[in-house]
Amino acid sequence: MPPTPQFRNVLDGLQRHLAEHPDAVALRSKRPDPTGLVDDQVWTWRDWADRAARFAGGLRQLGVGRGDRVALMLRNRLEFHVADLGALLVGATPISIYNSSSPEQIGYLISHCEAVVAVTEDGDFAERLLAAETPTLRSVVVVGAAPPGTLRYDDVAAGEAVDIGAAADNTDPTQLLTVIYTSGTTGPPKGVMLDHTNVLAAYEGLVHFMHDDASGDRVVSYLPMAHIAERNVGYYNHLLWGGEVTPCSDIAQLGAYLVAVRPTVLFGPPRVWEKLAAGIQAAVATRPAEDQQRFAEALAVGRQVQTLRARGEALPDDLAETWAFVDDVAFRPLRATVGLDACAIAFSGAAPIPPEVIDFLRDLGLEMSEVYGMSENTGGMTWEPHLVKAGRVGRAFPNTEVITAADGEVLCRGGIVFKGYLNDPERTREALDDDGWLHTGDIGEFDDDGFLRIVDRKKELIITAGGKNVSPANIEAAVKTIPIVGQAMAVGDNQPYLVALLTVDPDAAAVRFPSRSLADVAADAAVLAELAGDVADVNERLSKVEHVRRFVLLGEEWLPDTDVLTPTMKLKRRGVLARYADVIEQMYAGGGVEVEAARLVTT
Repeated sequence: MPPTPQFRNVLDGLQRHLAEHPDAVALRSKRPDPTGLVDDQVWTWRDWADRAARFAGGLRQLGVGRGDRVALMLRNRLEFHVADLGALLVGATPISIYNSSSPEQIGYLISHCEAVVAVTEDGDFAERLLAAETPTLRSVVVVGAAPPGTLRYDDVAAGEAVDIGAAADNTDPTQLLTVIYTSGTTGPPKGVMLDHTNVLAAYEGLVHFMHDDASGDRVVSYLPMAHIAERNVGYYNHLLWGGEVTPCSDIAQLGAYLVAVRPTVLFGPPRVWEKLAAGIQAAVATRPAEDQQRFAEALAVGRQVQTLRARGEALPDDLAETWAFVDDVAFRPLRATVGLDACAIAFSGAAPIPPEVIDFLRDLGLEMSEVYGMSENTGGMTWEPHLVKAGRVGRAFPNTEVITAADGEVLCRGGIVFKGYLNDPERTREALDDDGWLHTGDIGEFDDDGFLRIVDRKKELIITAGGKNVSPANIEAAVKTIPIVGQAMAVGDNQPYLVALLTVDPDAAAVRFPSRSLADVAADAAVLAELAGDVADVNERLSKVEHVRRFVLLGEEWLPDTDVLTPTMKLKRRGVLARYADVIEQMYAGGGVEVEAARLVTT
């Protein structure tokens, strides 16, 4: 492998691609067609750079200069890549806002970061932004039909192009690159300040675990750019690493985009992988018994293969031959059906994922792993995409120290660690100690090979009425391995035992109960009885204090970017507790399904 290029800043990555392959494809957009999704626009690195340089010139004409902040509220679309890169080229700091934000939230974020220009799109986005109180804004740029008092994106994008080389030369690596606002699961958003050195350190980790030649790689960008995961995978790593990115503006269309793009690298929060696994399992469950048996036998071969590969061991000749046959006949066509036949690296992050999901997908031949990180360490501190250990999140990034404190809390120190929270020294001191250690709030443990396992989350522990500390995330991850379960949240703070709110997985229900509504499935006595047995089986894998005693199956789907889920589908516990306070109260009054009692009835 050639040596990793030495970048001074993120813009040096763009310069590298312009020098080495300016006419290679950098970005594609798709549009619907009777045959599926087809190419709409295809941009080379030269095309992208030219557009960004002209947009930078337009921003300069608006008075935007070095150190200014530019707010972006855009879907995953080509214009985001132009606007963000254009802001960097003019020396400003682009900051993305979650697209679901209310006018009040928009006003808070823009005022907090003191943005002078905002770039958004027409319709509801522009309406909400214009309804916000934004005293620092001097201009609002709108993609599409620009309302009165705003500027047309096309006009700003027609500015006099800035010199990209000069912009890179004038960019100090400690210059603020972006601010990632936390999604607010535990209070008001905090502005995580990241500079170029942070992202370059994270990129060093990517190259360490993978390779430095991404010329043939394809990525679908579908998560919010306000989240560190998508900013890295679909933007910063792209600028530094290369390959092609196809934006997907609607996560509901992800399946169609995967089939159209056939990505070679795919990141997703646990829910993406859980839905994929549940959908496959539900489809197999509808097949005749002999087909199910053959699938189980094929999975057993896959388990042998992935176990050896995860240890870095070569396959015996007979197993290699059997695997080649099984993969050709069963698994490669299956992966092709969901658009993942070319996927060389698939990884999960942002929240815990059940080890069973990773094992199942690896058994199918998908190179699946889990990364562990947070916005405060640029999205990743441990990973191992190849030598995977079930239930563990890999080893430390290069030039990064990851240890556990006396109480088990995971601490991190190195170039990936953020510069503090914007305008918030008090909460910065809570996260960063005097020795430069980032306190993650997670409890973990290492094995002899340096692989980390996250045990629980300090700030999300349930403390029962008996004084027992319980990690809800581990329980929820286990319950979500039940195919019919979509989302799960354990409840039990200051209570004698745990109960759970569960939702029906819409994909699994569509396969198993076609044409029936989620509410109908959730009210089905036979489904509830079967589910009670499945929950009881999960309980047997947990300690007694972790047992779910009662549950309610909700006939509605929890959607991302709402009061119950963040845009990356992490639970907003306070939102769930508020929405379902009455349901939880009823369970503790004897309502819902009692797990053991229901199981006794069915047996």
